[in-house]
Amino acid sequence: MYKANNNIDTEHGYVETDPTGRYGRFEQVLGKGAMKTVYKAIDEVLGMEVAWNQVKLNQVLRSPDDLERLYSEVHLLSTLNHDSIINFYTSWIDVHHHNTFNFITEMFTSGTLREYRKKYNRVDIRAIKNWARQILEGLVYLHAHDPPVIHRDLKCDNIFVNGHLGKVKIGDLGLAAILQGSQSAHSVIGTPEFMAPELYEEDYNELVDVYSFGMCVLEMFTSEYPYSECVNPAQIYKKVTSGKLPRAFYQIQDLEARRFIRQCLENASNRPTAKQLFLDPFLCSDLGPMRKLGSPKAFLNPREIDKLHLSDDPAKTQMTITGKLNPEDDTIFLKVQIADKLDGSTRNIYFPFDIVNDTPLDVAMEMVKELEITDWEPFEIAEMIDGEISGLMPGRRKPDFFHPEAYHTFNYQEDVEGPHHLFKSFSSCSSSQASLSGLMAHGYSCPQGMPFCLHNYT
Repeated sequence: MYKANNNIDTEHGYVETDPTGRYGRFEQVLGKGAMKTVYKAIDEVLGMEVAWNQVKLNQVLRSPDDLERLYSEVHLLSTLNHDSIINFYTSWIDVHHHNTFNFITEMFTSGTLREYRKKYNRVDIRAIKNWARQILEGLVYLHAHDPPVIHRDLKCDNIFVNGHLGKVKIGDLGLAAILQGSQSAHSVIGTPEFMAPELYEEDYNELVDVYSFGMCVLEMFTSEYPYSECVNPAQIYKKVTSGKLPRAFYQIQDLEARRFIRQCLENASNRPTAKQLFLDPFLCSDLGPMRKLGSPKAFLNPREIDKLHLSDDPAKTQMTITGKLNPEDDTIFLKVQIADKLDGSTRNIYFPFDIVNDTPLDVAMEMVKELEITDWEPFEIAEMIDGEISGLMPGRRKPDFFHPEAYHTFNYQEDVEGPHHLFKSFSSCSSSQASLSGLMAHGYSCPQGMPFCLHNYT
């Protein structure tokens, strides 16, 4: 247990500080729920404003097992690192004075997505697609863990916005599980309006987050809480379990948006995964005219724009992908050649492709992140990889989730913390030395013992 520093620092205006003295809490409340209050705080080391989240333990913990589970959930939160997941900095339990569980996260001055959407009631459909893509990125990351990390209470109230950047992040992750101890034995975790039917049966998997995500997109379009026509949770339960959609669903005029949301709300057996939704045509980049706001007139004439190279479609980095098949063990090795647009230098990257465990999309997403490729979309690279593999193995069946028609934009930024291991997630570490020899026999000169290698030359 940790003891908080409860001496009020009147000079700095602190109500309390954390055990290390690094974080100081102010009286200003940023948000308040049934069991959690969020205060404005300051990180003295970085000079950065942060959010101080405080939960009353007497409302949460009823047994030593609850405390053990609390520590487990907090440890999980501290290990997550993704651009679409709210940053979790530190936590501690104060049982000596306030009897509270406290944790520090990054602060979002624009509030929650629900508040933001109500404040700005005229947004283009492309803004909604942008938010949806970012949320899906976070869900794919969470669900890729073993076992999958399930939010269980995803809603617009738990998605936070940096309005000046157009960024959204999933927050309150794990809080539903942390607060489970305060629920009665026969109640369920979550918000009824966003809960998948199987959550009521307490037999569910990560697809419950996809259902909640669909309800979030519904609220983004309508600014209306799902099932707002119901007057109590019992009515919501009856509609959800009988498969009746919220009234707000029928307010959406865009048929593609309806289709996209509808598939998120299917029964679990027919519901797509977050990774499959990545490639849905609805989330494609819409380069047509603005549907509501219109395009502003340029301040520069076309000649000046050409001088500044303000092109909507800048030339892409030249990239080619070729493969070799080792007939002895059906091992495939891929060669990716990337030409730099600025200095003309070329990078050659070699790595094995595991037919059983790898998918073109997984490999492409890792390439975009690890190789810092900013002007190619994962689905475009995945198409190239899939085409090369299909040429080498004509009878191979394409992955079910691979949809070449899905053209959409993702934003992959380099992680702030943590070392990067090139292609660590899709390198075939089990490749035998014989397979590696086969690679070199096909003309690839990787060092002995390396499952992949990278060469730079000009």
